[in-house]
Amino acid sequence: MSKRTLVPQESKTKKRRSLIKGIIYALLILTAVICFIPFLMMLVNATRSNDAILTGFTLIPGTALMENYRTMMEYVNIWNGFKNSLIISVLVTLLTGYFSALTAYGFAFYTFKGKNFLFVFMLVMMMVPGQLGLIGFYELCKNLGILDTFIPLIIPAIASPFVVFFLRQYIQTTLHPSLIEAARIDGASELRIFHTVAIPIMMPAVATMSIFTFIGSWNNYIVPLVVLFSPEKYTLPVLMGFLKGSQVAQNLGSMYLGIAISVVPIMIAFLFLSKYIVNSISAGAVKE
Repeated sequence: MSKRTLVPQESKTKKRRSLIKGIIYALLILTAVICFIPFLMMLVNATRSNDAILTGFTLIPGTALMENYRTMMEYVNIWNGFKNSLIISVLVTLLTGYFSALTAYGFAFYTFKGKNFLFVFMLVMMMVPGQLGLIGFYELCKNLGILDTFIPLIIPAIASPFVVFFLRQYIQTTLHPSLIEAARIDGASELRIFHTVAIPIMMPAVATMSIFTFIGSWNNYIVPLVVLFSPEKYTLPVLMGFLKGSQVAQNLGSMYLGIAISVVPIMIAFLFLSKYIVNSISAGAVKE
């Protein structure tokens, strides 16, 4: 009698769980669709004429893509800005990933005078908005003679406080000090230990921070606007601001096309690299 009552009860529980799981998946799919609609509208409007955009919303692509492209290129060289942003973002990402990992490794496994003070100072600097030091940064670049170059956009990002903090917390939970001691006993130098032992273990976290660093550098607007003066050196966000203030703003299709060109690389980066974010965070979540 008890077996007969248990079987229906278990089947009801499984059905309830399946129903709840189905509702959750449906809500997640609906949320994803709602989040994707604005990007889809942007891509569709990039192919429509100004008059068609003013008539209303539709998800059917138009036929004015080349006309919008020619109108946009008459005022700004969007691909030159694309190239500048790509050069700066790639260099910033590579330098930040390497030197921040090196700094985090030093904070995690070395003992030196002033270590705690420097780490606390780094945490405090994370809370200070970068815009507060923009005037002083401009004066420093002016005195060094590096205005209107890519140097002020690349060199200051070598060691990011947030990236150093994240990598330090990650490596302390994934790299056991015994591995470092074993490498030292085998006669490996400190730099070789970092490159052969620490870096491979830190790669998931470095990959995650590289995604955010690349996107942050790609979207950087205020600093390039302040330190760059030559139009041929403008980055893509600065060109988008210039495009908004020009006569191209009267052609909404051209504006949507310029925004799409600037946003699509970020969407592609997230689409293919977002899995590393989950992997790196979950990898450092449990300390063995």
